[in-house]
Amino acid sequence: MSADSDTIARASALIADARDICVFSGAGMSAESGIPTFRDALTGLWAEHSPEDLATPEGWARDPDLVWGWYRDRADRLRTVTPNAGHRALADLHRNRAAVGGGVHIVTQNVDDLHERAGSTIVSHLHGDLTTPRCSGCGRRGSPTDMLTEPRPSCPLCGASLRPDVVWFGEMLPGDQWADAERAVDACDLMIVVGTSGVVHPAAMLPERAAHAGTPIVEVNPDPSAVTAIADVHVPGTAAAALPRIT
Repeated sequence: MSADSDTIARASALIADARDICVFSGAGMSAESGIPTFRDALTGLWAEHSPEDLATPEGWARDPDLVWGWYRDRADRLRTVTPNAGHRALADLHRNRAAVGGGVHIVTQNVDDLHERAGSTIVSHLHGDLTTPRCSGCGRRGSPTDMLTEPRPSCPLCGASLRPDVVWFGEMLPGDQWADAERAVDACDLMIVVGTSGVVHPAAMLPERAAHAGTPIVEVNPDPSAVTAIADVHVPGTAAAALPRIT
């Protein structure tokens, strides 16, 4: 389903009037670049494994090599995809706002780096970053090269194993990333919500926070979501199809 001209005009007007914009993006933002959702990626060699095997602290404790291989494979596949038209539209919007002293700040639930590669400023990766690992002992961050290493590498400082720097089921969101996200939401005069169901907490609290503050919300999503009821404008369409039309 695509948006009609009136919907496009209303969304475009809100964006044109805004100075500081917070974009909240989810899995739908990257789907058109060929990045499957977590569960959609459980295919091929990984089809026999459950999320509990691959994305929990308990799974890591049982078989860290298995978990490392899963995320290494995903990181390697990420190198073969590119930002889509939606990512590029947000990067262009960022440059346009910066020219007049404003900004576009992105809070994302995605663990890929497609926003950055398109040229956007990332305020917060709420669920972590697939492109780099971190030490499971001292917390030191590794490099993108480390994330593609096989076998599983160890920290050069403390000797503990590196692990994917993503938030697993049962783990808390990084406090600094959450605080940065809240600040971005509180400072914006418009929120654009793209490609998220709005049901994964605590991330789903961010659009609610904007709505409670009276901040206008433009939602871009092919189907209605939990955000639709609090959005000022719902733009039916994918990120790549709709964002270039409204920005």
